[in-house]
Amino acid sequence: MSVNSELKKAGIEVIEELDTMKINSIARYISSSICENFPNYGFNQNELFIRLCRVNMYRAKMAEGMAEANYFYKNNSIYFNEHIEPDDIEEFAIHECIHFIQEVKDRKNDLIKMGLCDYTEFKVYGLGLNEAAVQLISSKIVGIPKEYVKYFNISFETTSPSYYPLECCLVSQLGYLVGEDILFESTLKSNNNFKNKLIEAISYKAFMTVQNSIDDILYTEEKIIKLNNKIIQIDDRNKKVDNMLNKINELKSNITSTFISTQNLIISSYFDNLFDKITNMENVEKFRKKLYEFKSYLGFTEGYTFFNNYYIEMMSKLEHKSNIIENGGIETAMNINSKKQNKFITLLKAIKRLILGEKYKEKNYE
Repeated sequence: MSVNSELKKAGIEVIEELDTMKINSIARYISSSICENFPNYGFNQNELFIRLCRVNMYRAKMAEGMAEANYFYKNNSIYFNEHIEPDDIEEFAIHECIHFIQEVKDRKNDLIKMGLCDYTEFKVYGLGLNEAAVQLISSKIVGIPKEYVKYFNISFETTSPSYYPLECCLVSQLGYLVGEDILFESTLKSNNNFKNKLIEAISYKAFMTVQNSIDDILYTEEKIIKLNNKIIQIDDRNKKVDNMLNKINELKSNITSTFISTQNLIISSYFDNLFDKITNMENVEKFRKKLYEFKSYLGFTEGYTFFNNYYIEMMSKLEHKSNIIENGGIETAMNINSKKQNKFITLLKAIKRLILGEKYKEKNYE
């Protein structure tokens, strides 16, 4: 399919090309921002500026529900929605210029990798993972503060309230667990360091499930946008519209369940694996702190109890392991008296009440 055909299919109609001065201004801003925010990734600001100056940039009419800017790798071009104010274009350009920087092509000029996303002959893997990681980088560069939002009945805190918020929430969890620095480095440099470290932390099977689930959320959101656009074009409410509305509700429910099951898998696969590696009291305290602080990255639905139940279970196991370590690895040393055990259970219940009692300011975007 030609580039023009792809643009037409995507609902993009070019209005005008940005002038050289504006493109150079965007390239200067983004090259300096990346080098300032990520000084240890080996980027040369001048070389990056020259590369970004070669990107074609256009203002265009764009279909309702699309991203405000889109990068097409086949012609190295970025298309900005005509509604974007001229002074805001630089901010919207960050995400798309990062995609340009990420590109890895073969000798035939075919795209084979873009950040955390792998392009194969038959399927694309990790598109949602990469989009979220790029958006987190963009938010970091712009300096967007965290805020609480609510999507599809899921409440959470994010630095990306408007773009890929659910995907960003899950990828933020992964970044917290294995390191935000390695997440961003692999995203910008298009290497497998983050992927390999994550596989080591949660297993290959869990990684593939998480990666595919984030892709599923992204694709399902796109389906909802397309259905909403079809509904807008219909003047009168009819059976066809009702069917589409029912389909949208079904898709929303699928997103919610996919998000929660993915989050639960991230929690259990990582911390179960980490627990098995505990050999000393320093490991015990690191585990305790890491699990407790994970709650700041959670997405909550009404009645969500998995994390709280898991936390209590793991604290009980951690107490068991602590006693064994303190007594020289003797399993029988855990036969503690019931009074001490009851105090510990009481403490855990108090912690549970504390977690469950936290209030979240919610902003409804449904």
